[in-house]
Amino acid sequence: MEKLNLDKLPRHVALIMDGNGRWAQKKGLPRSFGHKAGAEKLKTIVRFASDIGISAITAYAFSTENWKRPQNEVDILMSLFSSYLTNEVEELHQNQVRIMFSGDLSRLAKPLEQKMLDAAQYTRNNQGLTLNLAVNYGGRAELVRAFRSLADKIATGELKSDDIGEDIITEYLYTASLPDPELLIRPSGDLRLSNFLLWQTAYTELWFTPLNWPDFTPQVLVQALLDFQARDRRFGGLKK
Repeated sequence: MEKLNLDKLPRHVALIMDGNGRWAQKKGLPRSFGHKAGAEKLKTIVRFASDIGISAITAYAFSTENWKRPQNEVDILMSLFSSYLTNEVEELHQNQVRIMFSGDLSRLAKPLEQKMLDAAQYTRNNQGLTLNLAVNYGGRAELVRAFRSLADKIATGELKSDDIGEDIITEYLYTASLPDPELLIRPSGDLRLSNFLLWQTAYTELWFTPLNWPDFTPQVLVQALLDFQARDRRFGGLKK
């Protein structure tokens, strides 16, 4: 911590919370234990990130492809989302955390969808860290949704095709209210984005660790932040 420059933290960190099932299987436990441990780890990391002054975290909680998993595992994940909101929203609210969601929530069970909408509404005016949970989210699906909305605007004459640039497209993404993530962290050893924030990560620094998500700690986050601060971010240009 003494090496970390708190004035040069990334404003927005993206997390791919991967390896929960593998963590459990290595311990001889059902995969559900790994998902529960992963939810607890998110609570720990959000609390620490908020304490040191990170402005936003987007956590990949459930992808559009995760519906392909066994129904029992999907049901467990949905139950975990519900329990997380029931048990954690008040504490998050007291700590001024703003909760938001990225993804198509309409495919979720209506009580769960409503609970998510209620959590976002309840914490909407909080001024601390923004916790953006990506649920039923896919980067390609997000772009298709944005392009369809833009096409509708053009069809009704509200926009012209010449009006569309990067800034306009960004306004139609789930993350329109957030800056692009400056750092993306993926545990579990896989070296890919897995359809996560495809537009937003054009110049994001990527950081990988072989640790599974339940083994991720604030100390590991500090190491990722130190590595981020040591990188030379030129955005395609050259520094004088």
